[in-house]
Amino acid sequence: MSGVLPKQYIEVNGKPILAHTLDVICQIPHVKKVIIPLHPNDHYWSSLIDLPYDNVMTVTGGELRNDSVLNALTAIKNNAQAQDWVLVHDAVRPCITVNDICELLMQIADHPVGGLWGVPVRDTLKQVDANQNVEKTVPRECLWHAQTPQIFRFELLYQALQKTKDDKINITDDASAIEYLGYHPKMVQGNYTNIKITWPEDLIMAAHWFKHAEVL
Repeated sequence: MSGVLPKQYIEVNGKPILAHTLDVICQIPHVKKVIIPLHPNDHYWSSLIDLPYDNVMTVTGGELRNDSVLNALTAIKNNAQAQDWVLVHDAVRPCITVNDICELLMQIADHPVGGLWGVPVRDTLKQVDANQNVEKTVPRECLWHAQTPQIFRFELLYQALQKTKDDKINITDDASAIEYLGYHPKMVQGNYTNIKITWPEDLIMAAHWFKHAEVL
């Protein structure tokens, strides 16, 4: 997403993407605290985000995704219990609903590890070489696109993220850190509309979703 403004602050349907996301998260009855890791040089949050919620706090983010989430967990470490659930969600996935997230919470309530949203791969997958020549077709029957939200117990997620940091393992989602410790999160089927806004055309899709979806 080219441009000076970080994508989480780009407006869709009249307000920043991040504000749309937080409007959903902050309406979930089970959520006690919302922590937003911000870039050290973020000059947009205070001027662009105006929320009517008193349970939102910010922390300084890290160099990598796992660093940022770990910073957020560290900020509440003295108040969180080991078995508290921690929900991690991408700021630029605004096309979610309260009902969606509550369904995820219900699905993993009794799971010993936790879980994540995802959707089955629908397209044919090709493995290519360095010159973009197809080497083979990859079977897709057991493959899913991982999404967020992802939810895990506080102490387990903290230990997993700290371990990947200590071992210098770069992860792209929190479930990967849990897997690195040898655990098996539960995959819960989400929605294909739960897009992560990455490309300019995603803004069009998100605007369409907000216009036509019944956001609860």
